[in-house]
Amino acid sequence: MLDELELAFDDGDRRRHRHRRSAARREAARGFGEKPPRRTGRTIFALLMTFVLLGALAAGGVYGYGKVRDFFTAPDYTTAGAGEVHVKINTGDSATDIGLTLHKDGVVKSVKAYTNAVAANAKGNNVQPGLYKLARHMKASKALDALLATDTNGVLVNKISFKITVPEGMISSDVFALVSKTTKIPVDDLKNAAKDPAALGVPSWWFNRTDGKQSARSIEGFLYPATYEFDPGVDARTVLSTMVAKFNQVNQDLKFSDSVQAQRQISPYEGLIAASIAQAEAPLASDMNKVARVLYNRVYGGKFPCSCLQLDSTVNYWLRVSGREAQDSRNLTNAQLHDPKDPYNTHDVAGMPIGPIDNPGKDALQAAENPASGDWLFFVTIDKQGHTAFSNNFQQFQQDVATATKNGVL
Repeated sequence: MLDELELAFDDGDRRRHRHRRSAARREAARGFGEKPPRRTGRTIFALLMTFVLLGALAAGGVYGYGKVRDFFTAPDYTTAGAGEVHVKINTGDSATDIGLTLHKDGVVKSVKAYTNAVAANAKGNNVQPGLYKLARHMKASKALDALLATDTNGVLVNKISFKITVPEGMISSDVFALVSKTTKIPVDDLKNAAKDPAALGVPSWWFNRTDGKQSARSIEGFLYPATYEFDPGVDARTVLSTMVAKFNQVNQDLKFSDSVQAQRQISPYEGLIAASIAQAEAPLASDMNKVARVLYNRVYGGKFPCSCLQLDSTVNYWLRVSGREAQDSRNLTNAQLHDPKDPYNTHDVAGMPIGPIDNPGKDALQAAENPASGDWLFFVTIDKQGHTAFSNNFQQFQQDVATATKNGVL
């Protein structure tokens, strides 16, 4: 160790002596007593570079300070802004997240100004996810007001979205056409997405039946009729799965699947089929529970020929899904009524058909869940207001048909 220290010292000492000898030689070369030449050019250049660097640092500091100030202090614009900018609010965004987005998109002057506006507004944290149309350089409180603004129906006025209303009783192919018209999603994309109901959220147990018949295993019946709102760019799977999720929620709220099993002693799928038929056959919601009772009496009561429903609505459904036009009952041919290739044939095949014939709403579901009490076996719509007459014998049914004919319904 000592040897190493001595070597280090000796090396350092020798270096110092070499530096002295080099300085002495330079002094002798230019003559003793003469002043060394001034390096003026290098000095001026060094000064200039110093000023440039100091200026750059100062400018950077001002810029950086401005950025930091905009994020953590509360500078704010004073007007409602101008121009148009589209801002995306994501699900789960906090007030700070939204403020960051608005600041980045040039809507508000600082994040703090927006979070202050939220704190001062009782509804400030109620901003819904979605795409919004705002202006640039808005006062933060006005930007928040714009995100929250609704019309008289409670619809957000500045949210950019597609609104689709699916009416009760619409069949799935018509739902696809409606969605495509509104969102520009190709119908084929919707059809392909609908091929796998399970992937859209339909539990597999829905397709179990207690009557031993095959299930259609289609999306029909599960696209719940309601008004939906979708962001631009939405895809087919998202649209259909949203409708299925709504159906699942309504089923849970009504306890429909549990109720039809416990009270009707049938599978939920058979109950859903009955609801879809009640939706198609009863023009008025007030008659749906009686129609449901007729369906159950015919299929499960043992008092109707072959326990067949013998309904034209199921025939017309098959015509529509196979690419043909639905017909008035008086125009349906015998071949159409008794088509052996029709899987929805209820004139010759006992029991409920293989699947729903439309997408029923809440009234129809409740009717199938809680049918009216009665021994009716027949029904017919008797006037243009949609009232339906019910009977338990064919003679009364014939009289009701005559009334319907007189009123121009048949």
